[in-house]
Amino acid sequence: MAFAIARRWLDPLLDLVFPAICPVCGVRSDDPAHRPFCRACWTALPLVVPPVCPRCGAAYPGLGPGLLCDPCRRAPPPYTFASAVAEYRAGMRLAIHALKYGPRPASAPPLGALLAEAGARLLPVPPGELIDALVPVPLHPAREAARGFNQADLLALPCGVRWELPVLRRALHRTRPTPPQTTLDAPARRQNVAGAFRVARRAEVAGRRLLLVDDVLTTGATVAAAAEALLAAGAREVGVLVLAHVTER
Repeated sequence: MAFAIARRWLDPLLDLVFPAICPVCGVRSDDPAHRPFCRACWTALPLVVPPVCPRCGAAYPGLGPGLLCDPCRRAPPPYTFASAVAEYRAGMRLAIHALKYGPRPASAPPLGALLAEAGARLLPVPPGELIDALVPVPLHPAREAARGFNQADLLALPCGVRWELPVLRRALHRTRPTPPQTTLDAPARRQNVAGAFRVARRAEVAGRRLLLVDDVLTTGATVAAAAEALLAAGAREVGVLVLAHVTER
């Protein structure tokens, strides 16, 4: 409560010196609740519209309730379920790109709050009944040092606070620097991240139901490799929650 009151007074003063610029359109923010986003860009974020595949989280128009998409029926991923808040396009693509490559870590608090709020509705059952702990998908230490932060950490922490669940930031490690996935096709993505994760603290994951948190899910290769490492270390079950899902059209 004290923080909310202080912010009400401090935000206008800070805005005079360091104006919040919307990472999507580049204009000054007019939305105190979602700074630095402006109101128009925030309300226009392309949220995922059902129906979606309950296994991979991708939107599939015409898919029946509870049915898996063809790719998941043919080759189920190692994670039990995946959910995405938005589609990776339009304002959400620009917002995530600004967060990671701007870099604009100030964009993370409203996006993390959105993930925590919407994610609780998207998960099959309430988080406390489904999950024991959250695991941000790690960057390689060299890449995290160059960027100054891991965006998955910044997105997972508000979920942990809101859901009153621990965030295991150091349980999973990325063992080697992999080239960015953005330029690779699906088979190359799987090969790129194969064996790229290891569990550093097995006692933290053994027997627990874990939720991997990341910014974007494209083919699912990265979260699949991370889930395999957690399951091999004794995790009971692994789910996935991401801010955005790349939808092929």
